Amino acid sequence: MSLLPDATLMPLRRTGLDPVPELGAKRETERVSRLRLPFGLRAWLVTGYDEAKEVLVATGKFSNDYTNLMGTAAMSAEQNPGGLGFADPPDHTRLRKLLAPEFTVRRLSRLAPRIHEVVAERLDAMATAGGQVDLMSEFALPIPSLVICELLGVSYEDRADFQRLSMARFDLFAGVGASLGAISESLAYLLEVVRKQRESPGDGLLGMLIKEHGDQIDDRELAGLADGVLTGGFETTASMLALGAIVLLRDREHFELIRERDDAIDPFVEELLRYLTVVQVAFPRFARETVEVGGARIEPDDIVFVSLSGANRDQSMGEDPERFDPGRGYSPHLAFGWGAHRCVGAELGRMELRAAYPALVRRFPRMRLAAAPEELSYRQSSIVYGVDSLPVLLS
Repeated sequence: MSLLPDATLMPLRRTGLDPVPELGAKRETERVSRLRLPFGLRAWLVTGYDEAKEVLVATGKFSNDYTNLMGTAAMSAEQNPGGLGFADPPDHTRLRKLLAPEFTVRRLSRLAPRIHEVVAERLDAMATAGGQVDLMSEFALPIPSLVICELLGVSYEDRADFQRLSMARFDLFAGVGASLGAISESLAYLLEVVRKQRESPGDGLLGMLIKEHGDQIDDRELAGLADGVLTGGFETTASMLALGAIVLLRDREHFELIRERDDAIDPFVEELLRYLTVVQVAFPRFARETVEVGGARIEPDDIVFVSLSGANRDQSMGEDPERFDPGRGYSPHLAFGWGAHRCVGAELGRMELRAAYPALVRRFPRMRLAAAPEELSYRQSSIVYGVDSLPVLLS
């Protein structure tokens, strides 16, 4: 991190909930721009909406293979996360075909009652504690942790390790070694879970995949898919729950609307996904060939970073995209990515947000921040943006 100039880290910086103004200024003048990296690496930053979609959809021109970043010699098999996010066709196509049916609305509907139970349990615990609580630790973190455990079919007693291993890999200040160590530890744990599921498949995601496609996928691939579900569905949803609560608490109009009207939650969540874009930058892409995007000539092996937070504040998103406005109507935002690598668990994330926010504001209608907004501790230079803690007064 000490080798990276501030301009390179700019896409990960924010002022409160908003990307720094420099990101918008860069988008207005140069929608695809060079990024300065050490060791002679050539990299590009994409901030324009159309240009972002162009890169994200072009799997033939850009590779997602993780070994392009680290080099096969520098990375052991235990450190390669595998899964969908870091795979190229045809492996990506095969694995997604196996996983996608488990994330259809119909399949996920079986989790809906449990999601509402989890939310209610957390609200009960907060009410028992009373007074001031940390909404991050008592609400935002436990909900996706419980739901992911339920989805995968693993023990909830391991939720603390889930949280630690998921968050460690996104902390750039901890260094690449720490990130790879977290990946190794997570995969080792999940490989053991997969072995147990092989012996006695349960009703969770891993058990279903083994029962339906056991001879088409090996243990390493299953662990990689489970790791992707964990990292893609835990910290991202937790950050959304916490940051979305800040939006509600800073604007009582939205708070009351969600509390009083059931039909307000869908447009609220969709606009919140666009506005917050907690996954700030998509997984890096590596150019397979010479390609021109937004007037920039990208050469083979160049690294391309797509700023999802920048693209989601583009004028293509409607009038005044810097403003949070659930009334702007549905916009095809990039909060879940785009194309073949679009987040397979997008609908699960939406289900959790739609269940959590109305229940929270109806249970605690007088809830308010226990600290000034400028005093909140936000993460610095993290790929997944979030807040460390969120103290609130419940009444």
